[in-house]
Amino acid sequence: MTAPSTLANPGHDITALLKNFRLPTAAEQMVSRLEEAGLQDALEVVRDVLDAEREARWHRRVQRLLSQSQLPKSKTLATYDVTRLPPKLSGKLRTLCEGRFVEEAMNILAFGLPGTGKSHAVCALGHELVQRGHSVLFVPTYRLVQNLLAAKRDLELPKALRRLDRVDVLILDDIGYVKQDPDEMEVLFTLLAERYERRSVIITSNLVFSKWDQIFQNPMTTAAAIDRLVHHCSILEFDVPSYRVENRTSESST
Repeated sequence: MTAPSTLANPGHDITALLKNFRLPTAAEQMVSRLEEAGLQDALEVVRDVLDAEREARWHRRVQRLLSQSQLPKSKTLATYDVTRLPPKLSGKLRTLCEGRFVEEAMNILAFGLPGTGKSHAVCALGHELVQRGHSVLFVPTYRLVQNLLAAKRDLELPKALRRLDRVDVLILDDIGYVKQDPDEMEVLFTLLAERYERRSVIITSNLVFSKWDQIFQNPMTTAAAIDRLVHHCSILEFDVPSYRVENRTSESST
């Protein structure tokens, strides 16, 4: 389903809307039946009612996706100070908000020190994607890993991975804070491998690639994970001062 739009030709639009609602019989017969009954003047009214239904369905869909996303409600593009970012980075972020990368199953990797705004930025991106009808799930990496470990212990890891596969965009926040445990690394790598070239992953990290051996420990696993992530990806480097440090500095100077 696409977002509501201004419609022009009543008969054509009625048919298109009914097809969009998956009502093939009504789509095939509605316009011709009204015209045969001499009710051409009713076409615009029917079209407007159906268009209102489409808009209401779209609104309900967005609200459902937003509720399921677990995105922090306050971390949107409207509350994000984009002016703190270099022009190239802010431009890239706005382009990503258009959502074309989702259809291409591209990954987004956001690197930066704590407090530089990368988590807020990817949350804002997630909100924009939801408004475009994409399913998103935001979760701290350590929490998701623990959930996957529990599923593995219960012999339900494949089932858990299938549930995650239904999400268009998975946002893993702070991948560098995962404990260095072989079982945790195994389920994390399995998740990344499952989504490779099929679904998008957005990752925030305080650690640059050269330090990811602290996450995966095994050099071959580290290389394989990085290889899967960077193949078809966009990298956001938050090389800016810490927002929290700036705030503390400004508060202490007043």
